[in-house]
Amino acid sequence: MQANIRSTTAAVMIWTVLLAVPEFAQSGSAFQYWDGKQGGTAGSQEITVIGSLQNHQVEKGETLLDIARFYDLGFNEMADLYPEMDPWFLKPGSILVIPSLWILPEIRKPGIVINVAEMRLYHFLDHSREVRTFPVAVGQCLWPTPSGNFCVIEKRKYPFWYIPMSLQKKYGTGVIPPGSNNPLGEYFIGIGNAIGIHGTNFAWTVGRLVTHGCIRLYPEDIRELYSAVSLGTPVRIIYEPIKIGYIGKKIFLEAHRDIYAKINNYQKYALDRIATYGSTCRFDAATVEQTIRIRSGIPVEVGCCD
Repeated sequence: MQANIRSTTAAVMIWTVLLAVPEFAQSGSAFQYWDGKQGGTAGSQEITVIGSLQNHQVEKGETLLDIARFYDLGFNEMADLYPEMDPWFLKPGSILVIPSLWILPEIRKPGIVINVAEMRLYHFLDHSREVRTFPVAVGQCLWPTPSGNFCVIEKRKYPFWYIPMSLQKKYGTGVIPPGSNNPLGEYFIGIGNAIGIHGTNFAWTVGRLVTHGCIRLYPEDIRELYSAVSLGTPVRIIYEPIKIGYIGKKIFLEAHRDIYAKINNYQKYALDRIATYGSTCRFDAATVEQTIRIRSGIPVEVGCCD
C-alpha cells in the first residue's frame, strides 16, 4: 500500500508541473470544455479534462474533511488519494495535493449528469460549453442510487421529509419538518421514483455511501444548483468508474473504485473501454496498468492520438 501511495504522489507531482493553471480551480466554478461533437475531433481540439491540481499546507487542527469541504471535494476524493492517512490527525505544515481535476463523463448534454461511481455531479449549462461540478453522497450498498434517465419534477425549499414506510421504525416518525434535524437540508429537487437531489444537515457525509438512494450535496452547493435548474431539466444518473478524456492530442485516464461491486473483471472493463478509441491512439501500457491498479480518482496522461 505504501508503494501505491508513493506512486500516486509521484504521478500527482508530475501533473502539477504539466497542468500549471493559474486560476483557482474549485469545484462548483464554471469550467470551459470543448467536445469533439461540437465541431472538434478526438485528438485535435477536444478538451474534456477540467480544473487543475492544487497544493494545500495543512494548518493546526485541520482534518481531511475540513480540507475536502474547503475545496468543494467529497471525502472520498481525498481519502482515495491518501488511503493510509488518518483523516482526523494531520501533520501541521505538511503539503497535500488537492485533486480538483476531473475528466468529464461521456454524456455531455445540457442538464445534470451524476456519476455514482465517482460520487460527483456535473451540470452542463444550456447552449454553452460550460459545466459546473459538485461532490455528492450516494446510496448505501443496500439502497444503491439507481442509474437511468430522470428529470426535475419538483423543487421544494425548506422541505418536509415524508419518510418511507420501510424507514419509519428507524426514525420513530412518519415525517420530519424543516429544521436542523431534517436530513434533506434546506433544498430538495425531486427527480422521480422517490429519488431526489438535496442538501444535508451533516456535511461530512458528502463523498460517502450513506443515503437510501438520494443524492446529497453540501448546503452551499445545493443552494447554487437549486437556483440554476428548472422543472423539466434532464437528469442522467450513470455508473462510470473509468473515464477517458482529452486535452488536445493527449489522452487521460481516470479510475475510481467499483463502489457497488458491479464489475466482475475491473481490468478487462477498463481495457475494453480503452480499446474503443481505435488504432489512431497510442497508450503507455505501464501507466495504464498503474492507473487502473491504484484507482486514485485523478486523471493521468496515458497516451496520445495522431
